[in-house]
Amino acid sequence: MTQLALVIDLNVCVGCHACVTSCKEWNTSGEAGPLPDTNAYGEMYAGTFFNRVQTYEVGCYPATETVHFPKSCLHCEDPPCVPVCPTGASYKRKEDGIVLVDYDKCIGCKYCSWACPYGARELDDQNRVMKKCTLCVDRIYDTGLAPQDRRPACVMACPTSARLFGDIHDPESEVSRAIREEGGYPLMPEWGTHPANHYLPRRKTHVRIHADELERADNPLKVDRQQPRPAKGEPTLDDAVTW
Repeated sequence: MTQLALVIDLNVCVGCHACVTSCKEWNTSGEAGPLPDTNAYGEMYAGTFFNRVQTYEVGCYPATETVHFPKSCLHCEDPPCVPVCPTGASYKRKEDGIVLVDYDKCIGCKYCSWACPYGARELDDQNRVMKKCTLCVDRIYDTGLAPQDRRPACVMACPTSARLFGDIHDPESEVSRAIREEGGYPLMPEWGTHPANHYLPRRKTHVRIHADELERADNPLKVDRQQPRPAKGEPTLDDAVTW
C-alpha cells in the first residue's frame, strides 16, 4: 500500500520559513483554502497555517546550537484524529495514505485537535472548520503540471533541499533510502500512531576555538590552567578547544 510522506533533514534546514510562506500561498488559493489571518499585525494575532517552523536553542554556552524544527500533519498510518471524529470528516485515503478533512462534514468540534499528539490540527476561526496539511493533494495529482512540479509546495520552495517527498513504503524511493541510510526517525513513536513523516537527525560538527579567544576577560570560560583536567566528554581547555 502506498504511503506518501515528507522526510525532513534537520541538518540542512536553516529556518528560512520558505516552506511556511509557500504552503500558505498555495493552499490559500487552492482547494484547501482560504487560510485566513486575523489581526495579522496586532498583539492578538491569529492565523491558520498548515506548516510551521519552531526554532530552539539547545546545549550549554559556548557549545550551543540552533535547531529549526518544521512541523505539520504527519499523516500517521494509524491516525488518532480519524476515529474520534463524530461526523467522519477526518479520514485517511486508502490509495496514498494522506489524511484529509471533509469541510462539508466538519463541525469544528476540535475532537481531532485534542486527539492529535503533535498539535497539527488548527481551527479556521472564520469558517469554523478544522484544517491541516494535505500534502498539496491538489498539486501532486495535477496532470497539467510538469512531472517535476508535482510535489508539495513546501518541497518545491525549500532552498536547501531539506524536504523530501515520496512513498515511504517503496524501498527504492528517495525517502525510503534517506530514512534507511541516514537514520531517519518518526516523531514521538511511543504514541503508537506510526507517523508517515520522518526526520533525518542533525549530524554533529566540530568547531575549534583557540585559547586566545577563551582568554578574553568577558568570556565565562576564561582558561584557568590550575584547574584539574575536565572529565571525559567535557570541553578541554588547551592550546585549542574542540567541541
